[in-house]
Parts: sequence; C-alpha cells; structure tokens
Amino acid sequence: MPNWREVLDSIQEQRTQGNAQARGAVDTVRRRYLKALHDYTGRNVIAYYSGFLSKPGIPESEINDEDKNGFMMAIHGVDRAAGLDVILHTQGGSIAATESLVLYLHKMFGTDIRAIVPQIAMSAGTMIACSCESILMSSKHANLGPIDPHLRGLPAYGVIQEFQRACREVKRDPSRIPIWQSIVRQYEPTFLSQCENAIKWSNKFVEDQLAGNMFTNENRPRDKARRVVRKLTDFRGNRTHERHIHFDECRDDIGLNLDAIEDDPQLQDLVLTVHHCFMHTLMNTQAFKIIENHLGAAIVKQQQIAVIQGPNPTA
Repeated sequence: MPNWREVLDSIQEQRTQGNAQARGAVDTVRRRYLKALHDYTGRNVIAYYSGFLSKPGIPESEINDEDKNGFMMAIHGVDRAAGLDVILHTQGGSIAATESLVLYLHKMFGTDIRAIVPQIAMSAGTMIACSCESILMSSKHANLGPIDPHLRGLPAYGVIQEFQRACREVKRDPSRIPIWQSIVRQYEPTFLSQCENAIKWSNKFVEDQLAGNMFTNENRPRDKARRVVRKLTDFRGNRTHERHIHFDECRDDIGLNLDAIEDDPQLQDLVLTVHHCFMHTLMNTQAFKIIENHLGAAIVKQQQIAVIQGPNPTA
C-alpha cells in the first residue's frame, strides 16, 4: 500500500488526469482506499476525522451534536449485519454529544463495533473507543488520552483538588485565607457542583460502556471497568489532559483490550493509507472535519460551509 509520499503522488496523478481541483483529486484517492479497507475486512467503515492538527482553534472541529447527521448519512443503506469499524482521529469534544452518538451507534449495530485509531483519539475520542467491543491501533505511534472532563476550559478534577487543597491549607493556617480567596472567588455559583456532576456523569458513562461491551464476557466486568476509568481519569498521574497514552500502557497498565494493527500487515497498510489520505485532505483543502463511509457518502465541513456528498442523511 502507498506511504505518505505515494498517496500524494496518486493525488497529483489524479489532477493531471483531469481532476483539476484539489478536492476532487483527494476525494477520488481517499475513497478508493476506504473501499479497499472495507473489501479486506468485510465490515462497514466510517471514518471520523477532525483537522485539529492542521487547522487548530476551530470550535466545530470537536465532537458535537451536529456529527450525528454525518453518522446518520454514513449508516444509511449499509448492511448493519456486517458490523462497524469506526476510524477515529479527534481531539475530543462534548460529553453529551459523545454519549448520544455512542447510544445511536449501538442502536444501529449492537455491540459489533470496533474502534480503529491510526494516530490520535483523545478525551471524548477515547470515550468512543472505550464504548466499542475492541480497539485496533498502532503499537508504535498511536495513542489515546485521559478522559477527565473539562468545564469552561478548566479540568474538573483539578478544580475539585485545588478547592480541597485550599480547605486544608486554610484550616491549618488561617493566614492563607487572602491568598485562596483571590482564587476561589473566581468560581461562579454552582461551579464546584457542576465539576462534581461532570465527573460522575463521564465516569459512569465510560464504566457502563466498558462493562457492557469490551469487558462483557470477562469475570467481574464492572470491577475491571472501574479500574480502567480510575486510570484514565487519574489527574495527578496523567498530569495533563493532553497526555498521550500509547499502546503498551493502554493495554498493560490501564487494562484495555487492544489489538495492534501491525499483527496484520495488509490491514496495517490499508489503515495507514486511509489515514494518509484523510490527512492530505485536511492539509490541502478547506475541510476541517470529515465523516465518510466506504461507499463515499460523506459530510465534509469547511469553514462556514458543509459539503454533503452521497445519500440523504437518514437512517
């Protein structure tokens, strides 16, 4: 299968053959390899790609409720009995949108859903991966990330821990009250409760998904799910929400059920070629989000523009 440079050569070849526009050329090449991946696995494929690396700072590039329209379009007309592979490349996004999307996918495909992570699936992207029956990712360069929730750009666990620290220090030394007052007064009313509720909500959601899908056939699935959630939400251990958690740690330390794409060289080539195609699209066009299936049905988000290609967005 083509590497990064060879994919670019294929795109340029398309342009010389009359596909003059960059979008037309990259679309043709990308869809060719999405279909090749489907032909090899026999499973439905939906790729969810955000341009957060090449086009940072676009709020709509995060997981949001609008994404369900793209998945509805991508699922329309496919054979649901063939299961689903979801290719994820995302920095995360809304917990509410993620929960709703996951529940929708399970309504459509039951538990026969596999996550494929060629490079990065962070935060809510990790939550989606944890909701699947299994996760397929590179053992060398792919990563998941912590799932601790954020409110107003602040880590909920960090806010709670900081407030608890303030209480301890003030109780021990009242002279520190003015220092902590300047920090705590920035919290709006109910903010601490919102942080606590967000933690409970996200933890319960991921725990339920792990116990009911990935760990459903194991002894004490609920206990294993809780241990995984504790690891993925360990604010002190992970230190930052942006921490990259790679294959060995995800499998051996955290306890997720992972398969390495390197175990099947042909599958590895197909997955990475598809990944290169999407990255070329995001880098060389105005697109900042793409949701696309192996049949070429897609919603491509551009700045202020949504380009719909394929069947109607109903399922």
